[in-house]
Amino acid sequence: MTVLSFAQQIAQATKHNRSLLCIGLDPDMNKFPEAVLREEWPIFTFNRAIIEMTHDLVCAYKPQIAFYHAQRAEDQLEMTIQYLKEHHPHIPVILDAKRGDVGSTAQQYALEAFERYQADAVTVNPYLGLDAMEPFLDYKDKGVIILCHTSNKGAKDIQELHVNDIFLYEKIAQLSASRWNYNQNVGLVIGGTYPEALAKIRAIIGDILVLVPGVGAQGAAIEPIVTHGKTPDGGGLMISASRSILYASHHDDFAKAARNAALLLRDEINQYR
Repeated sequence: MTVLSFAQQIAQATKHNRSLLCIGLDPDMNKFPEAVLREEWPIFTFNRAIIEMTHDLVCAYKPQIAFYHAQRAEDQLEMTIQYLKEHHPHIPVILDAKRGDVGSTAQQYALEAFERYQADAVTVNPYLGLDAMEPFLDYKDKGVIILCHTSNKGAKDIQELHVNDIFLYEKIAQLSASRWNYNQNVGLVIGGTYPEALAKIRAIIGDILVLVPGVGAQGAAIEPIVTHGKTPDGGGLMISASRSILYASHHDDFAKAARNAALLLRDEINQYR
C-alpha cells in the first residue's frame, strides 16, 4: 500500500472536501453541555460529535495537547485520534504540541507524537535549531510544522527582531525552505493576524504548507489570509479555527451549531481561492 506524505494527505482532503479549513479540537470542559459532562468519556464524546458533524468540511483536525494534559485526558486524545483513523482515515491529524528541546528529549517527543498518538503532523519550536528538530524531520512521511510568525500580540517581541537586515521570522522561513526541509516534510505556522508577514513568507517558501491560526475568536480576516497565503492552485493553506466552531453553542445542539459555523467559514474561505 502506498503511504502518502502529510502534504499529499492535505492535498487529497482539500480536494475531496473543497476545504482549507482545519478545526482545532481544544476541549474546554467548562463550555460543555451538561449532557456531555455526564458521559464516562466527556472529552471524547464531545470530540466525536464535532467530528461526525464536520468531517466533510475540513482538510485536517488539530488537537492542542495542553487541553488534554491539563485534564489528565491523554487517553481521550488517543481515543479521538484512533476514532479518526478508523472512521475518517482520509482526514489528517495535526498534534499541536509546539515541541522543542535538545536531541535526546526531542526524540522522545517525536515518539510521543508519531508513535504513541499516531499523529500525521506535529508543531515544533525552532528556537533550539536543526538538531532539536531532526528527530521529527526524520519521519519522512510525517509533517513537521515549524513556528515562524505566530498569531499572538507578543509575537513581534522576538519574531520581528532583525537578523542580517531581515526579520527573524524571514530567516526561519528561509531555513525551512532549504536546509531544514531535507525530507520535503516541513510546514510553517503563520498567524492570520499578520497577513503582511504571510505574504513575505509565501514569497520565500514557494508551495510549502502553511498552518494559519488566528481566525475566529482571534479575529483575523479571511480575505487577506487567502489572498496572501494561497499557492497558485488555490491550496497550500490549513486555516485553523477552534473556539468559534466548537463553542458556537453551549447547549445540546452544540454539534449542529459547530457544523453551521464550520460550513460558513469553509465557504467564506473558498470565495477567495
